Amino acid sequence: MQAVTLPSYGGPEVLTLATVPDPVPGPGAVLVDVAATAVNRADLLQRQGLYPPPPGASPYPGLECSGVISALGEGVAGWSVGDEVCALLAGGGYAEKVAVPVGQLLPVPAGVSLVEAAALPEVACTVWSNVFQLAGLQPGERLLVHGGTSGIGTMAIQLATRHGAEVVVTVGSAEKAERALELGAAKAVLYKEADFVTEVVGLGGADVILDNMGASYLARNVKALAVGGRLMIIGMQGGMQAELDLGTLMSRRAAVHATSLRARPMAEKAGIVSAVLAGVWPAVGAGEVKPVIDRVLPLAQVAEAHRLIEESRHVGKIVLTVG
Repeated sequence: MQAVTLPSYGGPEVLTLATVPDPVPGPGAVLVDVAATAVNRADLLQRQGLYPPPPGASPYPGLECSGVISALGEGVAGWSVGDEVCALLAGGGYAEKVAVPVGQLLPVPAGVSLVEAAALPEVACTVWSNVFQLAGLQPGERLLVHGGTSGIGTMAIQLATRHGAEVVVTVGSAEKAERALELGAAKAVLYKEADFVTEVVGLGGADVILDNMGASYLARNVKALAVGGRLMIIGMQGGMQAELDLGTLMSRRAAVHATSLRARPMAEKAGIVSAVLAGVWPAVGAGEVKPVIDRVLPLAQVAEAHRLIEESRHVGKIVLTVG
């Protein structure tokens, strides 16, 4: 099969399409013929040598995919060859075939094309597990989302507003602010022109913050929290090390959670996928929540897709067609 490999680490130019052996589904797994995958910032980190796949995972990038089941491993029940699926992966989405544990499979939602479905698993699982399961966002609370027009941001806006929360986002341009407001955000802060802390504190503070920046935003995020607020750190675009003002954190009786999805045990990921199937998929099937896709490119243009993500020249997800 064809897959995107990493002969070396570095810029987008190191991504190489090569012929590699087909994966074999082990017990409790299926083989998926990949129709499409989507690009995540974690893929960029893996390309740079900063985010290796967990032990036993495929060495190829790609944390989600959609496709058709072509073979069943031993002991698989409830799925059949020919089923259209999308999946949360620990790696291997940038390939023509990938082996997937059944606990990480999802049916393609009603009304969503097979290619569009590739844009859903990673963002849905990340937002649901952090904002709703861990942070426990409640109706009437305020959610601050950094990178409001990213793939995760566009999903967070839709799910949180549907849940009855007020969503404030940070974005980098007026055009992106407009898109965020169209998706349901109550306010979009242009972070290059305004201080998001001042803006959010003026509203009463954020009950939950979904943060992709990490170190560079830590102190400001804590200041922006409301009493009882919960800061969910899911990325490190702004660095890995920062000082935490415990006095400010304690005065707000607040909590800081730092999480990742890729390296969690399969049982934990299966639990998240099951919760997404129950909590998100009905809304997607009803057309109340939609995958936001900036553009669709062939797998051969994977380097261009990485450049677009690095330069933040996208809204929503960039999808790569594989089949």
